[in-house]
Amino acid sequence: MSIFGKMTDIFKANVNDMLDRMEDPEKMVKQMIVEMEEGLTKATSSLAKAMANEQSLRKQHAAASEQARQWEEKAGMAMKAGNADLARQALEKKLSFDGQAKQYETMTAQASATTAQLRSQLDALKMKLDEARMKQSTLVARSQAAKAQKEFSTAIGTATGSGAFAKFEKMERKIESMEAEAQAFSEMGGTLPQDDPFAKLEKDQQLEAEMAKLMEKMGQGGV
Repeated sequence: MSIFGKMTDIFKANVNDMLDRMEDPEKMVKQMIVEMEEGLTKATSSLAKAMANEQSLRKQHAAASEQARQWEEKAGMAMKAGNADLARQALEKKLSFDGQAKQYETMTAQASATTAQLRSQLDALKMKLDEARMKQSTLVARSQAAKAQKEFSTAIGTATGSGAFAKFEKMERKIESMEAEAQAFSEMGGTLPQDDPFAKLEKDQQLEAEMAKLMEKMGQGGV
């Protein structure tokens, strides 16, 4: 597979599916960008070689064409001088260089088509790499958000699972109950209930004392 085929496969990969299977998505995304950049460098080098080859073929075609032109001129000069044999030899040289020029022309056309194709593919790869670079920060941010959400959910699950929140709420309700009881006792003035036997005994004694005073007073009045 050519370097361009490999690079295309990399760019066509389902990034989201890969992220789901990664242990460290941030590191893997950065590594993928590095691999893309390395592949693009190699592809650029391959294109440069293709362009150099095309340029070399163009020069060889031009040189063969120039040689054919020069031998044609020499053949004309020989004919003017009346030397038909020399003219024939010059024309044979011309035909040889014409053949070389035609071969170089064909090879140059093929090289030019290959170079154009590689340049188009390279431009497409550059666009995809630029797109990947722009998405890099977004993917990393998504990975960090997912990681934070997972850690938060784990922490909540642990706290809830251990009953910490339930115990806290139970303690809070108990304290509220104790506060309510203290408030009620405070409003009663700290006195004992009305049906307390000691309170009733004390009240009866006071009543008897008052009755005794009243009887004594009435007895004195009757004297």
